[in-house]
Amino acid sequence: MLVHYLTIAAALADAPFAAVTGVLAAAPNPSPAAPPGLEATGNLFIGWMKWILIVAGVGDLLVCGIMMAVGRRNRSAFAADGAAGIPWVLAGLTCGAVAAVVVGAILPS
Repeated sequence: MLVHYLTIAAALADAPFAAVTGVLAAAPNPSPAAPPGLEATGNLFIGWMKWILIVAGVGDLLVCGIMMAVGRRNRSAFAADGAAGIPWVLAGLTCGAVAAVVVGAILPS
């Protein structure tokens, strides 16, 4: 397929730019399609990944809170590590929450 388009591009090397862009605009761009029988499996896998993200996010926030509570007295570095972990946990949860939106915006169907 690539050889075909390269051959056309070479043949149109002396042609105006509009003719070349017209040929390149005709390149196929099919919408995404799941292989037969795997759509349900793909959706199940994505659902499991979302569930793991939620459980890990809740667990990580609890760990950060425990670190801050334990490190309150005479262990300020431990408390600071717990507080420093909160933005990372929230960033990870945000990435997971907007993953489908970002991929859909970059690769529209």
